[in-house]
Amino acid sequence: MSTRTYYRGPDAVVTDQLFVWLTKPTKGYVVRDLRSVGLARAEGNALRSYTLHVASGTLVLAAAAWLTFSSPAAYALGALAVAVPSTFAVARMRSRPRRWELHATYRGAGVLLYASSDVRVFNQVVRALRRAVEDARPPVADRDLAAA
Repeated sequence: MSTRTYYRGPDAVVTDQLFVWLTKPTKGYVVRDLRSVGLARAEGNALRSYTLHVASGTLVLAAAAWLTFSSPAAYALGALAVAVPSTFAVARMRSRPRRWELHATYRGAGVLLYASSDVRVFNQVVRALRRAVEDARPPVADRDLAAA
């Protein structure tokens, strides 16, 4: 009996028997043992929210300094103190796209099967796994059918 390959890419391989995520270390799962397969969009990482907090905190400090000091140098320093973290926060938010994740229950434990920032590749892997899971189901016996 030959193995049917549904997807073979640089980061994953999906066959009728195995799902393999080519990471370091490689993670492999038997398709017929996967249950409750579901998709999730990963939340933004902690660095994003931390950067936004720093930028908004700097804005509050600059506003307080603006009211306290009335020299032009303090105004320039306050504007610079707000501009630099805000620019970094906006650049950081746009530089990293969110990840899509594929989760499942494997032999009783919750696992992360696959994750990718590339939506097109992620959808290809999901479709391949869906086909593999459907083909791994046991065939329906003829005696389960009712006679008319």
